Amino acid sequence: MNLDLKNKRALVCGSTQGIGKAAAMELAALGAHVTLVARNEQSLKQTKAELKDNGSQLHSYLCVDFSNPTKLKELVDQFIQRTGPVNILVNNTGGPPAGPVSSAKVEDFVSAFNNHLICNHILVQACLEGMKNSGYGRIINVISTSVKQPLPNLGVSNTIRAAVGNWAKTLANEVGEFGITVNNILPGATATQRLEGIIQNKALKSNVHSEDVKREMLHEIPMRRFAEASEIANAIAFLASPAASYVNGINLPVDGGRTSSL
Repeated sequence: MNLDLKNKRALVCGSTQGIGKAAAMELAALGAHVTLVARNEQSLKQTKAELKDNGSQLHSYLCVDFSNPTKLKELVDQFIQRTGPVNILVNNTGGPPAGPVSSAKVEDFVSAFNNHLICNHILVQACLEGMKNSGYGRIINVISTSVKQPLPNLGVSNTIRAAVGNWAKTLANEVGEFGITVNNILPGATATQRLEGIIQNKALKSNVHSEDVKREMLHEIPMRRFAEASEIANAIAFLASPAASYVNGINLPVDGGRTSSL
């Protein structure tokens, strides 16, 4: 099975922590030249120093906040013009705050739509020509199992993730003929800072101990444990590789069996 990413260029968003960082590390380990994308420059520098060197010193980073899509477009266009085409794009952004959909503010939806779908679209449009010209493109969107089964108390996230899922499937139908695949990774509960925040928030609102919330969440997972970020990264790396050349337009849950639908 060919997992070699030597001479492939990867752009990985949200890559200074959690799933994004684990994905960047795995892609670099498989030989890719990785460009990290996040908003904290100090964290970007630290993560870049942790990536496998590959003897090329070609890893880099873009410091940008996704709350400013216009700035993102400007920076990524300049970057690709300066450094050349991107073969692998990993769209990954922290989810919106928890809460019921009935009490969500309109601006919560607008902000999440910009941070996720609009920024994903900007990045795809910036990378698409280079992918077409090289005959190799992998667009991987890290979203949520909520596209199959909406999750309680994540109203805005459920709504926006579904929009990203349908955008991705439509895109997959359009670009497949150019050797470009578009797939969605649907992580289950993963041991990240975001999960810890969700647990603490639920415990506070329910007036229970966080360990009780954790036990309840684990009971919903057949494997009775949370995922490690590296396990999600393994799935991302496979979809980014030549081995996944005929996998296109899918939603891939990596959730220990929690999602009840097929």
